[in-house]
Amino acid sequence: MQKKTILVIDDDENLRDTIAVMLEREDFIPILAADGRTGFEKVLTARPQLVLVDLRLPGMNGVDVCRQLRAERVKTPIIVLSAVGDEVDKVLLLEIGADDYMVKPFGTRELLARIRAVLRRTTPETQRVIHFADVEIDVDRRTTTRAGQEVKLTPAEYNLLMFFVQNPDRPLTREVILNSVWGYESYPNTRTVDAHVVRLRQKLEPDPTVPRHFLTVHGIGYRCLL
Repeated sequence: MQKKTILVIDDDENLRDTIAVMLEREDFIPILAADGRTGFEKVLTARPQLVLVDLRLPGMNGVDVCRQLRAERVKTPIIVLSAVGDEVDKVLLLEIGADDYMVKPFGTRELLARIRAVLRRTTPETQRVIHFADVEIDVDRRTTTRAGQEVKLTPAEYNLLMFFVQNPDRPLTREVILNSVWGYESYPNTRTVDAHVVRLRQKLEPDPTVPRHFLTVHGIGYRCLL
């Protein structure tokens, strides 16, 4: 499978390097830019699969980078990075074409989960049918079967299932799951995650009381084993 390229536009050298190391460790190819103008040009020339861009940048800020990329009809997904004190207008970010945003400081694990979620939403699936145990997920048709029988899933249940199978054997906090599955424009509470995991277990586990695939990680959240 071809490695995906991710462009990081941030004037904080330490943060850029930290993100680059994390991306390389996870089999991504990082490209780095220290200012908005350079980053904008690298999007056009390098054609990365995703862009991480800081709101506050010298010369050309993150909002302008987003606006100009969309004006150029560049559809590359964008995650905006903002400082704690920044006034982040979620509606504005959506209007300028951002796909998600994160507030600094953030953990690399959460950033990675957001990156994978955005790529999943915006990149054509290479694997059109996913199997585990007696479960089959047809990505094109958005259908799920178990032992050959179709299982009716709500849109939220299906999206949660896809997030789990795209991040196998990774401890995922409830907050990361909320942000990645439900999105930052609609933020329910963490009990929503628990309720949906219970329903997935009831529908897809051989024994919902002793789950094999959707496991609780005490003190953290959940992990999916395929």
